Amino acid sequence: MGPFDVPLEDERTQLDAFVEEYRGAIEATLDGLTEEQARRRLVPSATTPLGLLKHVTWMQRVWFEECVGGTPRSELGLVPGPDDSFRLSADDTVASVTEAHRRACATARAVTAGLPLDAVVTGHRTGPRTLRWVYLQVLRELAHHCGHADILREQLLADRAKP
Repeated sequence: MGPFDVPLEDERTQLDAFVEEYRGAIEATLDGLTEEQARRRLVPSATTPLGLLKHVTWMQRVWFEECVGGTPRSELGLVPGPDDSFRLSADDTVASVTEAHRRACATARAVTAGLPLDAVVTGHRTGPRTLRWVYLQVLRELAHHCGHADILREQLLADRAKP
């Protein structure tokens, strides 16, 4: 069921559907790419297709596990800031980063299960937020980075198609 199939009065299900759609979309940008392509830098920053998936994994863990769940990122084993979350280690592969993303998504679903959108969560260092706010922030980030990933994928596939 996509976000447009959900009754308008069911805001939580709509938000879940949009978040799930973008989670799947960012993973799909790696489909068919080689390990080298997934790591290739096409811009001056550390942004790569695989790095984008690693970053959104980190981002969701910050918002759902730290902010909603209340576990500090240092205890979660997360890098302190977003810039470092794009950086790939030698051990990172499409399969390993995708699996980490899927685990983070499953944890996010478990942490938010049963919480109303108006629930106030207090685990983020900048102060209390509602769960609705967290969902909107995560959705904004996922949509933003899906756009980046789509463009990088298009460039990589265009390079491969050149004679």
